[in-house]
Amino acid sequence: MSFALYISAVLLLVIAFVHSFLGERYILTRLFKRDNLPKLFGSDDFTKRTLRFAWHITSIAWLGFAAILALLATPGTEKASLIYVIAATFIVHGLVALLGSRGKHLSWVVFLAISVSALISLY
Repeated sequence: MSFALYISAVLLLVIAFVHSFLGERYILTRLFKRDNLPKLFGSDDFTKRTLRFAWHITSIAWLGFAAILALLATPGTEKASLIYVIAATFIVHGLVALLGSRGKHLSWVVFLAISVSALISLY
């Protein structure tokens, strides 16, 4: 059973990197060349930034799932280890949303609150 969880974790690592790389190269860059994207806050810059960070957040989530699967495959894994992975995943989500949107997309507040709440649950 542990071997199958490790295989799942490795497959998630691979798909996360492929998703981000190929998505950036073949989907996002082509999409951003269009001139009919919604213009929010005066330009299409916010729309492009939101689409980009939302695309890559999916890959970050898959990396977090891969870490969780690897921990589940490891004998003696404690609940705290899983919570640390979840908290770290959402810290990265929050930072990507904050930096990617230059603070305009308020999802970063929620992602960081999730991380902090998960960490607080340990105490």
